[in-house]
Amino acid sequence: MLTISKVVNKLKEKTIGLELVPFKSNRAYFAGKVGLEIGGPSGIFGHQQILPVYDLAERVDGVNFSTQTVWENTIAEGKTYRYQPDKLGYQYILEASDLSGVGNEQYDFLVASHSLEHCANTFKTLNEWLRVVKQGGAILIVVPDRRFTFDYNRPITTFDHLLNDYKNGVAEDDLTHLDEILALHDIGRDPGAQNSAFFKERSLKNYDNRCLHHHVFDFGLLKQLFDHLGIQTVFAAFYEPYHQIILGQK
Repeated sequence: MLTISKVVNKLKEKTIGLELVPFKSNRAYFAGKVGLEIGGPSGIFGHQQILPVYDLAERVDGVNFSTQTVWENTIAEGKTYRYQPDKLGYQYILEASDLSGVGNEQYDFLVASHSLEHCANTFKTLNEWLRVVKQGGAILIVVPDRRFTFDYNRPITTFDHLLNDYKNGVAEDDLTHLDEILALHDIGRDPGAQNSAFFKERSLKNYDNRCLHHHVFDFGLLKQLFDHLGIQTVFAAFYEPYHQIILGQK
C-alpha cells in the first residue's frame, strides 16, 4: 500500500518542462477521455501546464455553483464551458456537493483545483464526485498548502470533524469555522480580502460568494479521505508555490 512518504514528491525535482513526471506517466486516465471539472476553468490544467488535462481530454464539462461568481463573473448553463480557446464543454450550474442531473458513472475522470476547500461538507462532496466517475476512472484534486497561503495560522481539519459534518448533514450555508477564520486569516496574504471589516462582511455572505476555505488539508488528511472512500492513491505531490496535488483511481 502506498504511504504518504512514498507518494509525496518534491516536484521541483520531478518536472519535464512544466509537466509533472508522475502526471506524465498517468496520462492514460485523461487522453481521449471525457471529464468533469468542478469550479474551473483552471490554469493548472491548461495548455502545456503541469497538469495538462485540457490538452489531453476529448472534452471537459464544468460545474459552478452560480451564474454569478467572483472568479468567472457571469456564466450560463449550456454548451458554454470554454476551458480552452478552441474547446467547449457543457456548463452545469450545480452545487459541487449535489450534482443532481449528472448521471451515475457518466465521466471518465473528474478534476478540481482549489475547490474542495470551499465546500462545507467534504464527504458529501467527495461521494458525489465519485458517483459521477466510472469505475476505474480518475479523480484529480488540487488544494492549497496552508503553509504558503493566508491559512498558515489555521490547524489542519481533523478527519473526525469531516466525518461529523457528513453525519450531521452540514449544508453549504454553514459558518462553523467563521470565528476561527476571522481570528487566524492573514489579511496581508489575501489581496481580495481588502481589510478586516470587508473580509468579515464578505465572509458572513459566504453562501452567495463561496470565498471561505471551510477546511484545511494536508497530504495525511487527503490520503485518509481517499482510503476511507476506497479511492486508490496513484500519486500525491507538492508543486510550488502552494499546490497539493493528489490523483486517485475509483
